Amino acid sequence: MWCSDWEDGHGSFLADFFDFENYKDHYKVLELSCDASDDEIRSNFIRLALKWHPDKLKEEDSATSRFQEINEAYQVLSDPFTRKEYDKKRMRRIYEHNMELFNKYKELIFTCNGLGMKNFLW
Repeated sequence: MWCSDWEDGHGSFLADFFDFENYKDHYKVLELSCDASDDEIRSNFIRLALKWHPDKLKEEDSATSRFQEINEAYQVLSDPFTRKEYDKKRMRRIYEHNMELFNKYKELIFTCNGLGMKNFLW
């Protein structure tokens, strides 16, 4: 697994905790930017938890699942260690996505240059 060679002993916990297949953007759930402070995280959590609390919205079926998402996002982003690892995971996903796009269009890029098309504009 991607975190099996970590030296701090948290590898198995994080491999289970951060599921690459079922990715959730916790910053988006809490309506935050990536460089949010601890106070911003806490205040947005409180605001959204009060807004989506299942006892307050008994008629809405999605309130419970939304409230659980908000709690999960706060659990990850409020702890400095898990937030750091979550941010690493996000950056890895972005890198892998960019590499996928590069590999997808690599043949086109190298073919155009390989055919001697000088001053080719994209």
